[in-house]
Amino acid sequence: MNYKINDKDQLADFVLNNWIVVNDYICSISKDLPIPIYSSVDIRESKYKYAPVDHNMYPAGFNNVCKLDLKKCSEQFHTAFTRLLPGAKKIAIIPESHTKNLFYLDHLYHLKTTVENGGFEVAIVSLDENLMGEQEVMHLTSQSGFNLSLYKGKIQNNQLVANGIVFDIGLLNHDQSNPLNVEWSSLKTMIMPTPKIGWFKRQKIEHFSFYQKVANDFANHFGINPDLIQARFKAVEGIDFETKEGLEEIAKAVDNLKEGLAPETQIFVKASQGTYGMGISVVGSGQEIINMNRKVRNKMDVGKNNIKFTSVLVQEGVETIVKYDDMPAEITIYLVGGKALGGFMRANPLRSTTENLNAKGMIYQKLCLSDICKENEHKCKEAVYSVLARLATIAAAYEIKNVL
Repeated sequence: MNYKINDKDQLADFVLNNWIVVNDYICSISKDLPIPIYSSVDIRESKYKYAPVDHNMYPAGFNNVCKLDLKKCSEQFHTAFTRLLPGAKKIAIIPESHTKNLFYLDHLYHLKTTVENGGFEVAIVSLDENLMGEQEVMHLTSQSGFNLSLYKGKIQNNQLVANGIVFDIGLLNHDQSNPLNVEWSSLKTMIMPTPKIGWFKRQKIEHFSFYQKVANDFANHFGINPDLIQARFKAVEGIDFETKEGLEEIAKAVDNLKEGLAPETQIFVKASQGTYGMGISVVGSGQEIINMNRKVRNKMDVGKNNIKFTSVLVQEGVETIVKYDDMPAEITIYLVGGKALGGFMRANPLRSTTENLNAKGMIYQKLCLSDICKENEHKCKEAVYSVLARLATIAAAYEIKNVL
Protein backbone atom coordinates (compact mmCIF):
# COMPACT_ATOMS: atom_id res chain seq x y z
CA MET A 1 0.00 0.00 0.00
CA ASN A 2 1.21 3.51 -0.77
CA TYR A 3 1.55 5.96 2.10
CA LYS A 4 2.56 9.62 2.12
CA ILE A 5 4.63 9.02 5.26
CA ASN A 6 6.80 5.91 5.18
CA ASP A 7 9.64 6.40 7.65
CA LYS A 8 10.43 7.87 11.06
CA ASP A 9 11.97 11.08 9.78
CA GLN A 10 8.96 11.81 7.57
CA LEU A 11 6.65 11.11 10.52
CA ALA A 12 8.54 13.46 12.83
CA ASP A 13 8.60 16.21 10.20
CA PHE A 14 4.89 15.78 9.58
CA VAL A 15 3.98 16.04 13.26
CA LEU A 16 6.32 19.00 13.74
CA ASN A 17 4.89 20.92 10.77
CA ASN A 18 1.26 19.99 11.39
CA TRP A 19 1.16 20.15 15.18
CA ILE A 20 -2.13 22.04 15.48
CA VAL A 21 -3.90 19.99 12.80
CA VAL A 22 -2.78 16.71 14.36
CA ASN A 23 -3.85 17.70 17.86
CA ASP A 24 -7.15 19.12 16.63
CA TYR A 25 -7.84 15.72 15.07
CA ILE A 26 -7.04 13.98 18.37
CA CYS A 27 -9.33 16.36 20.26
CA SER A 28 -12.13 15.72 17.77
CA ILE A 29 -12.01 11.92 18.16
CA SER A 30 -11.77 12.10 21.95
CA LYS A 31 -14.40 14.73 22.76
CA ASP A 32 -17.22 12.25 23.47
CA LEU A 33 -15.08 9.65 25.26
CA PRO A 34 -14.46 9.18 29.02
CA ILE A 35 -10.80 10.25 28.86
CA PRO A 36 -8.89 9.24 32.04
CA ILE A 37 -8.36 12.16 34.41
CA TYR A 38 -4.66 11.27 34.36
CA SER A 39 -2.45 8.54 32.95
CA SER A 40 1.07 7.70 31.87
CA VAL A 41 2.32 5.98 28.72
CA ASP A 42 5.62 4.16 28.18
CA ILE A 43 7.01 4.70 24.67
CA ARG A 44 9.90 2.96 22.94
CA GLU A 45 11.73 4.40 19.96
CA SER A 46 13.74 2.17 17.65
CA LYS A 47 15.60 2.87 14.40
CA TYR A 48 12.39 2.26 12.51
CA LYS A 49 9.39 3.21 14.65
CA TYR A 50 7.86 4.73 17.76
CA ALA A 51 5.49 2.58 19.80
CA PRO A 52 3.58 2.81 23.09
CA VAL A 53 4.34 -0.36 25.03
CA ASP A 54 2.37 0.20 28.25
CA HIS A 55 -0.37 2.42 29.64
CA ASN A 56 -0.96 3.18 33.33
CA MET A 57 -4.44 4.33 34.34
CA TYR A 58 -3.39 5.13 37.93
CA PRO A 59 0.10 6.56 37.46
CA ALA A 60 2.79 6.83 40.11
CA GLY A 61 5.97 8.78 39.44
CA PHE A 62 4.85 12.41 39.64
CA ASN A 63 8.04 12.94 41.66
CA ASN A 64 9.95 12.34 38.40
CA VAL A 65 8.16 15.12 36.50
CA CYS A 66 9.90 18.53 36.30
CA LYS A 67 8.53 21.57 38.14
CA LEU A 68 7.50 23.46 35.02
CA ASP A 69 5.53 20.48 33.78
CA LEU A 70 3.91 20.02 37.21
CA LYS A 71 2.71 23.62 36.94
CA LYS A 72 1.04 22.73 33.63
CA CYS A 73 -0.45 19.64 35.30
CA SER A 74 -1.92 21.84 38.05
CA GLU A 75 -3.62 24.03 35.48
CA GLN A 76 -5.01 21.02 33.65
CA PHE A 77 -6.24 19.37 36.89
CA HIS A 78 -8.15 22.60 37.56
CA THR A 79 -9.67 22.52 34.07
CA ALA A 80 -10.48 18.80 34.16
CA PHE A 81 -11.98 18.67 37.66
CA THR A 82 -14.01 21.84 37.07
CA ARG A 83 -15.37 20.38 33.85
CA LEU A 84 -16.29 17.13 35.59
CA LEU A 85 -17.89 18.78 38.61
CA PRO A 86 -18.34 22.55 38.52
CA GLY A 87 -17.73 23.99 41.97
CA ALA A 88 -15.60 21.06 43.17
CA LYS A 89 -13.23 22.15 45.94
CA LYS A 90 -12.27 19.14 48.05
CA ILE A 91 -10.25 16.30 46.48
CA ALA A 92 -9.26 13.03 48.15
CA ILE A 93 -6.30 11.15 46.72
CA ILE A 94 -6.94 7.44 47.32
CA PRO A 95 -3.50 5.75 47.30
CA GLU A 96 -1.94 2.34 47.21
CA SER A 97 -1.04 0.90 50.60
CA HIS A 98 2.70 1.22 49.91
CA THR A 99 3.46 3.07 53.13
CA LYS A 100 6.95 1.50 53.29
CA ASN A 101 7.78 2.45 49.69
CA LEU A 102 9.36 5.81 50.37
CA PHE A 103 9.67 6.69 46.67
CA TYR A 104 5.93 6.14 46.26
CA LEU A 105 5.44 8.57 49.16
CA ASP A 106 7.57 11.09 47.22
CA HIS A 107 5.13 10.62 44.36
CA LEU A 108 2.10 11.13 46.61
CA TYR A 109 3.58 14.35 48.00
CA HIS A 110 4.14 15.77 44.51
CA LEU A 111 0.74 14.61 43.25
CA LYS A 112 -0.99 16.19 46.27
CA THR A 113 0.93 19.45 45.85
CA THR A 114 0.19 19.52 42.12
CA VAL A 115 -3.56 19.14 42.65
CA GLU A 116 -3.49 21.70 45.49
CA ASN A 117 -1.79 24.18 43.17
CA GLY A 118 -4.77 23.71 40.85
CA GLY A 119 -6.89 25.46 43.48
CA PHE A 120 -8.22 22.54 45.55
CA GLU A 121 -8.18 21.39 49.15
CA VAL A 122 -6.51 17.97 49.05
CA ALA A 123 -6.03 15.11 51.50
CA ILE A 124 -4.56 11.63 51.09
CA VAL A 125 -7.24 9.18 52.16
CA SER A 126 -6.85 5.42 52.58
CA LEU A 127 -9.79 3.08 52.13
CA ASP A 128 -7.68 0.06 53.13
CA GLU A 129 -9.18 -1.13 56.40
CA ASN A 130 -6.34 -3.59 56.95
CA LEU A 131 -3.75 -0.85 56.67
CA MET A 132 -5.40 1.75 58.88
CA GLY A 133 -7.02 -0.47 61.51
CA GLU A 134 -8.22 1.76 64.36
CA GLN A 135 -5.93 4.63 63.37
CA GLU A 136 -7.63 7.78 62.12
CA VAL A 137 -4.39 9.21 60.75
CA MET A 138 -0.94 7.87 59.90
CA HIS A 139 2.01 10.27 59.72
CA LEU A 140 4.64 9.34 57.15
CA THR A 141 7.95 10.67 55.83
CA SER A 142 8.96 10.17 52.21
CA GLN A 143 12.35 9.32 50.70
CA SER A 144 13.11 13.01 50.18
CA GLY A 145 11.99 13.96 53.68
CA PHE A 146 8.50 15.24 52.85
CA ASN A 147 5.93 14.80 55.62
CA LEU A 148 2.53 13.35 54.71
CA SER A 149 -0.63 12.56 56.63
CA LEU A 150 -2.66 9.54 55.55
CA TYR A 151 -6.25 9.74 56.78
CA LYS A 152 -8.66 6.88 57.30
CA GLY A 153 -11.51 7.19 54.84
CA LYS A 154 -15.10 6.28 55.62
CA ILE A 155 -18.32 6.07 53.65
CA GLN A 156 -21.03 8.11 55.39
CA ASN A 157 -24.37 8.84 53.76
CA ASN A 158 -22.88 7.37 50.58
CA GLN A 159 -20.18 10.03 50.54
CA LEU A 160 -16.42 9.79 51.00
CA VAL A 161 -15.41 11.35 54.33
CA ALA A 162 -12.11 11.66 56.19
CA ASN A 163 -10.84 13.92 58.96
CA GLY A 164 -14.28 15.55 59.12
CA ILE A 165 -14.18 16.55 55.43
CA VAL A 166 -16.81 15.50 52.90
CA PHE A 167 -15.01 15.23 49.57
CA ASP A 168 -16.35 16.26 46.19
CA ILE A 169 -14.08 13.99 44.13
CA GLY A 170 -11.86 11.00 44.86
CA LEU A 171 -8.73 10.81 42.70
CA LEU A 172 -7.97 7.10 42.61
CA ASN A 173 -4.26 6.25 42.67
CA HIS A 174 -4.82 2.59 43.53
CA ASP A 175 -4.59 0.16 40.62
CA GLN A 176 -7.09 -2.26 42.19
CA SER A 177 -5.04 -5.35 41.47
CA ASN A 178 -6.44 -6.24 44.89
CA PRO A 179 -9.84 -4.50 44.86
CA LEU A 180 -10.66 -2.21 47.76
CA ASN A 181 -13.61 -3.28 49.89
CA VAL A 182 -15.90 -0.47 48.80
CA GLU A 183 -19.39 -0.56 47.31
CA TRP A 184 -18.47 1.92 44.59
CA SER A 185 -21.84 1.84 42.83
CA SER A 186 -23.63 3.30 45.87
CA LEU A 187 -21.09 6.09 46.35
CA LYS A 188 -22.32 9.59 45.50
CA THR A 189 -18.78 10.99 45.54
CA MET A 190 -17.30 11.07 42.04
CA ILE A 191 -14.30 8.70 41.75
CA MET A 192 -11.84 9.24 38.90
CA PRO A 193 -10.60 7.23 37.06
CA THR A 194 -13.41 4.74 37.50
CA PRO A 195 -12.59 1.94 39.98
CA LYS A 196 -14.32 -0.47 37.60
CA ILE A 197 -11.22 -0.56 35.35
CA GLY A 198 -8.56 -1.74 37.85
CA TRP A 199 -6.21 -4.66 37.21
CA PHE A 200 -8.74 -7.12 38.64
CA LYS A 201 -10.59 -6.42 35.38
CA ARG A 202 -8.22 -4.68 32.96
CA GLN A 203 -6.27 -6.54 30.26
CA LYS A 204 -3.30 -5.34 28.21
CA ILE A 205 -4.70 -7.42 25.37
CA GLU A 206 -7.82 -5.26 25.27
CA HIS A 207 -5.87 -2.01 25.61
CA PHE A 208 -3.58 -2.76 22.67
CA SER A 209 -6.49 -3.99 20.57
CA PHE A 210 -8.12 -0.60 21.07
CA TYR A 211 -4.81 1.16 20.46
CA GLN A 212 -4.38 -0.70 17.19
CA LYS A 213 -7.75 0.60 15.97
CA VAL A 214 -7.06 4.17 17.15
CA ALA A 215 -3.56 4.16 15.62
CA ASN A 216 -4.78 2.68 12.32
CA ASP A 217 -7.55 5.28 12.05
CA PHE A 218 -5.07 8.07 12.81
CA ALA A 219 -2.59 6.70 10.27
CA ASN A 220 -5.23 6.28 7.58
CA HIS A 221 -6.50 9.82 8.15
CA PHE A 222 -3.06 11.35 7.57
CA GLY A 223 -1.58 8.84 5.10
CA ILE A 224 0.91 7.38 7.58
CA ASN A 225 2.26 3.85 7.47
CA PRO A 226 0.58 2.49 10.65
CA ASP A 227 3.58 0.29 11.42
CA LEU A 228 5.53 3.44 12.31
CA ILE A 229 3.43 4.06 15.43
CA GLN A 230 2.77 0.68 17.01
CA ALA A 231 4.29 -2.62 18.03
CA ARG A 232 2.79 -5.73 16.49
CA PHE A 233 1.22 -8.22 18.89
CA LYS A 234 -0.75 -11.40 19.37
CA ALA A 235 -2.92 -12.54 22.27
CA VAL A 236 -2.85 -15.96 23.92
CA GLU A 237 -5.36 -16.98 26.59
CA GLY A 238 -5.97 -20.05 28.76
CA ILE A 239 -2.41 -20.13 30.14
CA ASP A 240 -1.13 -21.78 33.30
CA PHE A 241 2.61 -21.31 33.71
CA GLU A 242 2.68 -23.56 36.76
CA THR A 243 1.34 -26.61 34.90
CA LYS A 244 2.82 -25.50 31.51
CA GLU A 245 -0.67 -25.42 29.99
CA GLY A 246 -0.72 -23.16 26.93
CA LEU A 247 3.06 -22.79 26.60
CA GLU A 248 3.01 -24.36 23.15
CA GLU A 249 0.39 -21.80 22.04
CA ILE A 250 2.61 -18.97 23.31
CA ALA A 251 5.59 -20.47 21.49
CA LYS A 252 3.61 -20.62 18.23
CA ALA A 253 2.50 -17.00 18.68
CA VAL A 254 6.11 -15.92 19.24
CA ASP A 255 7.32 -17.66 16.09
CA ASN A 256 4.36 -16.43 14.01
CA LEU A 257 4.96 -12.86 15.12
CA LYS A 258 8.65 -13.10 14.31
CA GLU A 259 7.92 -14.16 10.74
CA GLY A 260 7.00 -10.61 9.81
CA LEU A 261 9.84 -8.94 11.70
CA ALA A 262 13.60 -8.59 11.39
CA PRO A 263 15.32 -11.85 12.47
CA GLU A 264 17.11 -10.20 15.40
CA THR A 265 13.87 -8.83 16.90
CA GLN A 266 13.18 -9.93 20.45
CA ILE A 267 9.63 -10.69 21.57
CA PHE A 268 8.12 -9.48 24.84
CA VAL A 269 5.73 -11.94 26.48
CA LYS A 270 3.69 -9.91 28.96
CA ALA A 271 1.10 -11.06 31.45
CA SER A 272 -2.08 -9.35 30.31
CA GLN A 273 -2.84 -8.15 33.85
CA GLY A 274 0.74 -7.47 34.85
CA THR A 275 1.76 -4.19 36.47
CA TYR A 276 4.91 -2.73 38.03
CA GLY A 277 6.97 -4.40 35.30
CA MET A 278 5.97 -7.85 36.61
CA GLY A 279 5.13 -10.87 34.50
CA ILE A 280 7.41 -10.06 31.57
CA SER A 281 9.80 -12.35 29.70
CA VAL A 282 11.86 -11.41 26.64
CA VAL A 283 12.58 -14.22 24.18
CA GLY A 284 14.12 -14.68 20.76
CA SER A 285 12.14 -17.75 19.72
CA GLY A 286 9.21 -19.94 20.64
CA GLN A 287 11.62 -22.65 21.77
CA GLU A 288 12.71 -20.41 24.64
CA ILE A 289 9.12 -20.49 25.91
CA ILE A 290 9.04 -24.29 25.76
CA ASN A 291 12.36 -24.42 27.62
CA MET A 292 11.33 -22.03 30.42
CA ASN A 293 12.65 -23.26 33.76
CA ARG A 294 10.58 -23.30 36.93
CA LYS A 295 12.06 -20.04 38.25
CA VAL A 296 10.99 -18.12 35.15
CA ARG A 297 7.60 -19.81 35.02
CA ASN A 298 7.00 -18.88 38.65
CA LYS A 299 7.79 -15.25 37.78
CA MET A 300 5.29 -15.41 34.93
CA ASP A 301 2.62 -17.24 36.95
CA VAL A 302 1.54 -14.64 39.51
CA GLY A 303 1.90 -10.89 39.92
CA LYS A 304 1.14 -8.12 42.34
CA ASN A 305 -1.24 -9.22 45.12
CA ASN A 306 -0.97 -12.78 43.80
CA ILE A 307 -3.02 -12.20 40.65
CA LYS A 308 -2.86 -15.43 38.67
CA PHE A 309 -1.80 -14.72 35.09
CA THR A 310 -3.90 -16.71 32.62
CA SER A 311 -3.44 -14.71 29.41
CA VAL A 312 -0.47 -13.02 27.76
CA LEU A 313 0.28 -10.31 25.24
CA VAL A 314 2.96 -11.47 22.80
CA GLN A 315 4.41 -8.17 21.60
CA GLU A 316 7.09 -7.08 19.17
CA GLY A 317 10.15 -5.97 21.11
CA VAL A 318 10.99 -2.42 20.08
CA GLU A 319 14.74 -2.05 20.54
CA THR A 320 15.34 1.36 22.06
CA ILE A 321 17.81 3.78 20.51
CA VAL A 322 17.22 6.32 23.29
CA LYS A 323 20.21 6.73 25.60
CA TYR A 324 20.85 8.51 28.88
CA ASP A 325 24.53 8.59 29.92
CA ASP A 326 25.11 5.63 27.58
CA MET A 327 22.38 3.62 29.31
CA PRO A 328 19.42 2.27 27.32
CA ALA A 329 16.34 4.35 28.07
CA GLU A 330 12.66 4.69 27.20
CA ILE A 331 10.22 7.55 27.49
CA THR A 332 7.26 7.88 29.83
CA ILE A 333 4.77 10.65 29.10
CA TYR A 334 2.32 11.95 31.73
CA LEU A 335 -1.12 13.22 30.76
CA VAL A 336 -3.84 15.09 32.63
CA GLY A 337 -7.26 15.32 31.04
CA GLY A 338 -5.85 13.67 27.93
CA LYS A 339 -3.20 16.38 27.43
CA ALA A 340 0.47 15.31 27.29
CA LEU A 341 2.19 17.61 29.79
CA GLY A 342 5.38 16.05 31.15
CA GLY A 343 7.45 12.94 31.54
CA PHE A 344 10.79 11.32 32.17
CA MET A 345 13.32 8.91 30.74
CA ARG A 346 13.58 5.52 32.42
CA ALA A 347 17.15 4.21 32.05
CA ASN A 348 18.65 0.97 33.27
CA PRO A 349 22.40 0.25 33.33
CA LEU A 350 21.74 -3.43 34.09
CA ARG A 351 19.71 -4.07 30.94
CA SER A 352 20.34 -4.05 27.20
CA THR A 353 18.52 -2.09 24.50
CA THR A 354 16.25 -5.08 23.79
CA GLU A 355 15.23 -5.86 27.38
CA ASN A 356 12.58 -4.74 29.84
CA LEU A 357 13.90 -1.54 31.47
CA ASN A 358 11.20 -1.38 34.14
CA ALA A 359 13.24 -3.62 36.41
CA LYS A 360 15.85 -3.62 39.17
CA GLY A 361 18.51 -0.98 38.54
CA MET A 362 16.29 1.55 36.75
CA ILE A 363 16.87 5.27 37.24
CA TYR A 364 14.94 8.33 36.10
CA GLN A 365 15.81 11.53 34.29
CA LYS A 366 13.24 14.31 34.04
CA LEU A 367 12.04 15.19 30.53
CA CYS A 368 10.74 18.75 30.73
CA LEU A 369 8.21 19.21 27.93
CA SER A 370 7.57 22.83 28.96
CA ASP A 371 11.13 23.69 27.93
CA ILE A 372 10.78 22.14 24.49
CA CYS A 373 7.22 23.14 23.60
CA LYS A 374 7.07 26.92 23.45
CA GLU A 375 4.70 28.92 21.27
CA ASN A 376 3.80 25.83 19.24
CA GLU A 377 7.45 25.11 18.42
CA HIS A 378 8.21 21.45 19.10
CA LYS A 379 11.28 19.31 18.82
CA CYS A 380 10.42 16.36 16.62
CA LYS A 381 10.79 13.41 18.96
CA GLU A 382 9.02 15.02 21.89
CA ALA A 383 6.15 16.02 19.63
CA VAL A 384 5.78 12.44 18.37
CA TYR A 385 5.95 11.05 21.92
CA SER A 386 3.17 13.41 22.96
CA VAL A 387 0.93 12.47 20.03
CA LEU A 388 1.34 8.73 20.62
CA ALA A 389 0.66 9.15 24.33
CA ARG A 390 -2.57 10.96 23.51
CA LEU A 391 -3.61 8.19 21.11
CA ALA A 392 -2.85 5.54 23.74
CA THR A 393 -4.99 7.42 26.24
CA ILE A 394 -7.88 7.43 23.77
CA ALA A 395 -7.50 3.64 23.68
CA ALA A 396 -7.74 3.67 27.48
CA ALA A 397 -10.92 5.74 27.19
CA TYR A 398 -12.46 2.96 25.10
CA GLU A 399 -11.54 0.52 27.88
CA ILE A 400 -13.36 2.74 30.37
CA LYS A 401 -16.37 3.11 28.07
CA ASN A 402 -16.65 -0.68 27.98
CA VAL A 403 -17.14 -0.95 31.76
CA LEU A 404 -19.38 2.07 32.36
